[in-house]
Amino acid sequence: MATAELFVTQVYSASLGRGSEELNNEILDEIEQLYQVDEVGRKWSEENYLGGYTSYSSLSELHRISSTFARLEEKIRKHVLAYAKQLDYDLGGGTLEMSDCWVNVMQAGTVHTSHIHPLSCISGTYYVQVPEGASGIVFEDPRLGFLMAAPPRKKRCQKKNRAHVRINPSPGKVVLFESWLRHEVPPSPCEDERVGVSFNYVWR
Repeated sequence: MATAELFVTQVYSASLGRGSEELNNEILDEIEQLYQVDEVGRKWSEENYLGGYTSYSSLSELHRISSTFARLEEKIRKHVLAYAKQLDYDLGGGTLEMSDCWVNVMQAGTVHTSHIHPLSCISGTYYVQVPEGASGIVFEDPRLGFLMAAPPRKKRCQKKNRAHVRINPSPGKVVLFESWLRHEVPPSPCEDERVGVSFNYVWR
């Protein structure tokens, strides 16, 4: 008797590679400048991103306006193409292009509620600064709403059978996932800032 693993959800994570520490320092410097000039983003964050700052609502194409974030995109692209190969994407004559890129600065209590990224195919996060004990990204089993009469899983069940799986962040790490996969970041228990860059890729 054999058991087949069907409809597997793949999440990709890897180190960005050599030079990430220097790039991270440049990104942190640039975020300080962005925060000073981004009045719209600060106001939106005060109302929707308690305790933190995000440029999601204001400066969401940073790779198009900043050479620092353009260099980050070049490094991320290699991983996106490797991930697309693992997913057996047939791009035909098209290409995968970064459409959105924004920063997230989370302090103690700041949270990303559960969400997906519509109108894109691959999304991800790059971790710039991560204090010890910072919250990870939590992915939800896309079948969760259909598990009507299923008994609960064992406390120590295999990762592939869990309803929620957490991937811990670390500086210089990139995490990629298909954009339909629901995910969240629980409130951070750390006073120090957890800084990440989120992005989407589309097929053109």
